This record gives sequence, structure tokens and C-alpha cells, in this order.
Amino acid sequence: MKFEVVATEGAARAGRLTTAHGVVETPIFMPVGTHATVKALGPDDLRTAGAQIVLANTYHLFLRPGPEVVRELGGLHRFMGWDGVILTDSGGFQVFSLSKLRRITEAGVEFRSPVDGSTHFLSPEIAVEVQQALGADIIHPLDECLAYPAPREAAERSLELTLRWAARSKAAHVERAAAGQAIFGIVQGGTDAERRTRAARATVDLGFDGYAIGGMAVGEPKQAMYDLTALVASLVPVSQPRYLMGVGKPEDLVEAVARGVDMFDCVLPTRNARNGQAFTTDGPVTLKQARYARDAAPLDPECACYACRGFSRAYLRHLFMSGELLAYRLLSLHNVTFFLRLMREMRSAIVEGGFGPFQARFFSRYAVSATPAEPESLTSE
Repeated sequence: MKFEVVATEGAARAGRLTTAHGVVETPIFMPVGTHATVKALGPDDLRTAGAQIVLANTYHLFLRPGPEVVRELGGLHRFMGWDGVILTDSGGFQVFSLSKLRRITEAGVEFRSPVDGSTHFLSPEIAVEVQQALGADIIHPLDECLAYPAPREAAERSLELTLRWAARSKAAHVERAAAGQAIFGIVQGGTDAERRTRAARATVDLGFDGYAIGGMAVGEPKQAMYDLTALVASLVPVSQPRYLMGVGKPEDLVEAVARGVDMFDCVLPTRNARNGQAFTTDGPVTLKQARYARDAAPLDPECACYACRGFSRAYLRHLFMSGELLAYRLLSLHNVTFFLRLMREMRSAIVEGGFGPFQARFFSRYAVSATPAEPESLTSE
């Protein structure tokens, strides 16, 4: 893997990430393919929307169909029919957020599967082995995800465990490294700036190929997320990619790019689509609202996606209210297209030296929804 910064404006930067499965132009948003598929969309839809990289979920693929099945069938790229770049998370977030029955030890974590109730064990070494079997281009070490808020002692214990697991993960990856496969370190530390600083420095000392900022968007105040993101971004190497995990809403993407982040993922585009919400240049549109029943306008006049070119808000609302599956595909396609277009516009603005004016224009138009359509938990698709 190779990463180069091609332009900067303040802390914001445009980059180019080169992998065995193609080039990714950053800043970039990664659609989430939890079970080796982005819900309601096929690889052809993703390519049309402009996707260059997708995220697949280690936890869910570990449970079903299992990493050996994926390896036997040619690896994750062939298995899901996606020839672009694939990033896998460590599975840690899902272990700690989805499993009510779990036991954490120095060795790893034992947890109960939500699929069939069976018991499984995931260690730092096993997490790396699973991701290597999947054949992702970028993988992550097992980390413990801290709840918000967390007592100081619990936060300290969690950080130290995550750092020890990171060292073990790095060693396991070096020992059995797949050709061309990169591993990013995950910076945890909760909402304490001093702890985040220690976490960033210790993770950098381990020498990863890139750095992810974990444990954000879990209930902390927005400004805290922005401040901590800027702090961590300032502490990791300029020459390596920075990934803000699980974020986020369009306004958060713009704010985080302004603070130096290169990569993002979130379930919002597809999850909110399945709840009848579309993201537009002027803010979210919740189609369940009766005012759209006779609205002949497209979802977003500035969008060139298939949903906006061919259908009215009234028709899309009709599909959604009728429970028609086409609604989920069209709204998901639109939302993913919107997120990827937003990233391209930010990249162009940085390259052209106009990111500041772009940011001002975005917030002058984009109305943040006071009643978001998504459920509170964003742990899984």
C-alpha cells in the first residue's frame, strides 16, 4: 500500500491511496457491506455511485459464512463480486456492542453469537488470521471499544489492554503477512485528551500502515468528537492515511475533513434509506412526511443518480409507504451517491484551494435534521 498527499488547505488534505485492487482518491467515504454486501445495492450500483472502497465486517463474516469458506471460494473480492478495494474492521466494536454475554481476558474475548447462541473466542491473533483469510486490502487489530461515559479507571484499563492487543496484532500480521495487505492501528482513549494523546503516540510507536480513530460518535458531545479528532490527526504521521471509524453524518464528514481526516465509514446512507430518509444538498428529506405525497420534484435537483433522474419524491414516498423493495434500492443508491459526491466535491475544493468557501457554502444550505430517521444504535447493518 502506498499513500501520498497531493494537496492541502489548512488541516484538510487530498490524497491518493494505492492498493493491489486499485487507487482510492481521498477524502473518501466507504459504504458499509456488513455481510459482504452493501444492503440493497450490488457491485454495479456501487461503481455507478462512484464507490472506490467498501468496508466489510469481520465479526459478522467470522460467524457466517466463516473465513475458511470465503478463503476457499477465492477471497472476499471474488466472493462478493467486488474488484475494488476492501477494508475490514477488527470486529471489536460488534463484540462489545452486540453481545450481551461476553468475557474479556488478557487473551481475548469470549462471546455469544447473536445468530445461533453459540460461544466463540476472538483473540488479537485470531482477528488478524480471520481478516487475512478474507483477503481484505486493509485490516485492523482487535481493540476494546469503550462505552460513553466511562469511569476513569475503566478507561485506563481499556486503553492499556487495547495497546497490548495492538502489539500482538501487529506481530501476528508481520508473521503471516499477506502480499499487499496493510494494517491500520486504532487509536482509542475515550474523551480524555491526555489519554487520547498517549494512545496516539503509543500506537504510532508500534508502526502501522495507517491510523484509525476509534470510539467516536458513541454519544459524546459533537464538539468533543471534533476536538479529539483534530488532536489525534495532529499526532499521527502526515505521510499516512487517517480513518475516522463509524462517522458519519454529512455535517460530521465536512467538519472532520477540515481537521485532516482522509477516510470514513458509516451505515447511515443505507440504514436511513430503509427508514425512508434521503440526504440532499439542502438537508435530509424524510419521505414518510405527508407533505411529499404530491411532490413532483426529484429528491435532489443537483443529483444525477438514477433515483433523482427518473422519479419524483411523491413516487418514492408511495413506494416506501407501500413497503415496496424498490424504495430501499432507490433510496440507498441515492444516499450512497450523495455521500460519495460530497467527498469528491471536498477533494476538488482542497485541490483547487477553495475548501474554506466550500465549507461555508455547505453549511449555508445544509439543514441538519432535528429528528433523524435512523435508530440510535449504529452498531451494525
